[in-house]
Amino acid sequence: MSLSVWLTYLLATIVLSVTPGPGVFSSLSSGLNHGFRKGIWNAVGMQAANAVLIAIVSLGLGAILLASETLFTVLKWIGVAYLLYLGIATWRAPVRTFEREQDSSHTAKDVFIKGFLVNITNPKAMIFYVAILPQFIDVQRPQAPQYAILAATTLLVDLVTMAGYIAVAARVLRVMRDPARLRWMNRTLGGAFVAAGVALATFRRAMTAAL
Repeated sequence: MSLSVWLTYLLATIVLSVTPGPGVFSSLSSGLNHGFRKGIWNAVGMQAANAVLIAIVSLGLGAILLASETLFTVLKWIGVAYLLYLGIATWRAPVRTFEREQDSSHTAKDVFIKGFLVNITNPKAMIFYVAILPQFIDVQRPQAPQYAILAATTLLVDLVTMAGYIAVAARVLRVMRDPARLRWMNRTLGGAFVAAGVALATFRRAMTAAL
C-alpha cells in the first residue's frame, strides 16, 4: 500500500467520523450524561463494533450480508428500533447538573455496550466497509497486513474523533447548570436519534435506487 493510497483512506475516514450521525449523537449523549471518564467507554464500544465489521469484510462475509436483502433488512430494522429507543430514552432522561453527582446508575460496561450496539446495527457502516474499504486494498500484495493498517487507521481516527465529541459535551455540561437548558439539550439529542432512525428506515430504498 502506497503512502498516497493510505492518505486518501485517512481523509475518507476523517470525513466519515466527523460527519454527524448516530455515533456522534451517541458520543454527545454519553459526554453530557456520564462525563468524559465514563463516557469514553461509549467510543471504545463503537471501535469494538468497527473492528468486528472490518473483520467481517476482510473474511468476505460483508458481501454476503450486502447481497442478502433479507439479512440487510433485518439488520436495518434492528438499527432503526435501537435508534428510536435511544431517542425516546434520551428525551425522557432525568436532568443532572454538576451540583449533583453524575449518573451512577450506568456502569462503564453499560456505556460500552451502548456504543457497540449503535455501530454494529448501522448498515451504513457495513456498506462503507464493504464498498469503500476494499478499494484501497492492493490484491497483488498480501491483504492481511493491508486490512490491519486500514483497520488501525479507522479505529484510531474514530476513537479520537468520538473522544473529542465526548469531551466537548462533558465541558458543556460543566458550564450548564440550568436544568431547563439541560432538559432541552437531552431533547435535542433525543430528536436527533429519532431523526437518524427515520433516515435509516428509508436508507434501503435510496441504496437500491443508487444501485
